[in-house]
Amino acid sequence: MSVDAARPTTENEWPATLSVQALLEQGWRPTPFRQFVLKIHSRCNLACDYCYMYEMADQSWRRQPRRMSRATIDRTATRIAEHAQSNDLPWIGIILHGGEPLLAGAEHIRYAVDAVNSAVDSRTSVSFHVQTNGVLLDSVYLKLFDELDIFVSVSLDGDEDGHDRHRRRANGTGSHRDVMTGLHGLATPAYRRLFSGLLSTIDLENDPIATYEALIAHRPPAVDFLLPHGNWDTPPPGRDDGDATPYGDWLVAVFDRWYRAPARETRVRLFSEIIRLLLGRPSHSESIGLSPVAVTVVETDGSIEQVDTLKSAYEGATRTALHVGRDPFDAALMLPAMAARQIGRRALAPGCAACPVHRVCGGGLYTHRYRSGTGFANPSVYCRDLLHLITHIRDAVSKDVADYKRKASSRERSG
Repeated sequence: MSVDAARPTTENEWPATLSVQALLEQGWRPTPFRQFVLKIHSRCNLACDYCYMYEMADQSWRRQPRRMSRATIDRTATRIAEHAQSNDLPWIGIILHGGEPLLAGAEHIRYAVDAVNSAVDSRTSVSFHVQTNGVLLDSVYLKLFDELDIFVSVSLDGDEDGHDRHRRRANGTGSHRDVMTGLHGLATPAYRRLFSGLLSTIDLENDPIATYEALIAHRPPAVDFLLPHGNWDTPPPGRDDGDATPYGDWLVAVFDRWYRAPARETRVRLFSEIIRLLLGRPSHSESIGLSPVAVTVVETDGSIEQVDTLKSAYEGATRTALHVGRDPFDAALMLPAMAARQIGRRALAPGCAACPVHRVCGGGLYTHRYRSGTGFANPSVYCRDLLHLITHIRDAVSKDVADYKRKASSRERSG
């Protein structure tokens, strides 16, 4: 069977049926892109068995150039500058991504950063970030990142056993020791300012507390726990249709350890975002809440695409017909698939909209909602886990707020 024959029919799945024209007539206006993910290299030096890029439904990486050409970088930089200027953006973020972006080489990364800085008007501030597996993170790259002000996030799944269970090379050998070498260099006083944090994919086989403590041993400014990518057609490991909440339980254990620590050890983004939302603030993360998602991806061939985690859903899930060589980023904002990420409550499945925590949950990460036939108009495959985690955090925070108010009232009476 050919790839095209195996591909689900998505023309009648949501959000393909969403009318952007109707949204505009109702007063909706798109939020300009503020983050641009540049896939400067499409291959990786690891073979992680849970990787959404290489191990799941979409195998389009095989048809991508290995490295984004300098001509494509130049066209991308011009389009980014055009978008920032036409939308009067005070700041934008550039995320250098892959595959493994460090495979592109130090000079190619320098070229990309210089191209964007040269193209973007001085009225727009530009920040640069790189997401790396850390294996190639040596003194050459650290000096380059220090010179160019590139902030670094590193993937680490816990201690050596927990990390090497999945994050291995193609020959089966683990990567933990090499990642440790890179992290030790990043954590030195000379480069620590560049350290953005750690990204850790949850494995239910890993002890949650041991994993958390292995991560904070590196004193990261932030930790981002990632739910393994899956959906209703292809559920993640350990997630079935039963009432159990294995991922919620795992995260609750980490939350209690983090929240009750005598002093703040790090920022755990998922927990911080949930607390912000519970207190009525907007979310800064696409994985939770109802804030508009203002991120787009440029592949190594210059294609403008949706966020790359959607590759876990089906072949072509990220694809648009747009290319930096002929299309502005504003055109992408008018696509139903992009608009669906920016319309808040209107993008939720009916069951989600009726849920008491829907404003906090936001339906969960969009990627995890897919089911063939209905598309992304579903709750997250992690629905029960998220409800368990959010209500646990809500109860903990509510109790502390009530205790604080009671103590403050008591002090006022005694004074």
